[in-house]
Amino acid sequence: MTDVLNNYNSEDKVLLAVDCIIFGFDQEDLKILLVKRDFEPEKGKWSLIGGFLKRTETLDDAANRILHHLTGIDKIYMEQLYNFSKVDRDPAERTLSVAYYALINIEDHDKDLIEQYSAKWFSIDKAPSLIFDHDAMVNKAILRLRRRAISKPIGFELLPEKFTMRQLQKLYESILNEKLDKRNFINKVNGLDVLVKLEEKDMSSSRKGSYLYQFDKEKYDRNVEDGITFKI
Repeated sequence: MTDVLNNYNSEDKVLLAVDCIIFGFDQEDLKILLVKRDFEPEKGKWSLIGGFLKRTETLDDAANRILHHLTGIDKIYMEQLYNFSKVDRDPAERTLSVAYYALINIEDHDKDLIEQYSAKWFSIDKAPSLIFDHDAMVNKAILRLRRRAISKPIGFELLPEKFTMRQLQKLYESILNEKLDKRNFINKVNGLDVLVKLEEKDMSSSRKGSYLYQFDKEKYDRNVEDGITFKI
């Protein structure tokens, strides 16, 4: 046992960071939440929100803490993405980073916290260049989100509880970065049998209005048990 402890003491010590890619949707565009860095190195430049792993935390604990710190939201949908470990990725200190991506409904976050931390929502195609290897993290997160969104109902995490079919189509067009045929999209979604059509209408889009829908998670879970796959 003494030899093992001695080996621990002689090994290099490195920092472990957790960086979070936070996606939102404003009914038109897929957006990403960025913060303006207020310390060196790279002070004044745009960055992902992040922090360091504490001795008493798991990686998921750290990610949840960081996400709540900026958004004020608990129980955010998140997924561990990738470990970034280039030796020179952080000029200040030898630091590994485990990246997570998270999906939130923009309307749910604490807007006062966003202002407090000099954070801002950017459309994905208009986001500024980021520090270190954060652009690579974002690119990898977008690819993962696209793969997940067509095979799992995670896209509904970005929508309000009640939404129109147009909003749902705009969301998927934003995620996939392509225009979708309206009729084909509606047929595919209806074929999944996971939406509940409500009697309520959204009257903001036209005089006639658009019916509102809700995602039925219980029905989706039953479909999964029956071997019915989700595929957009």
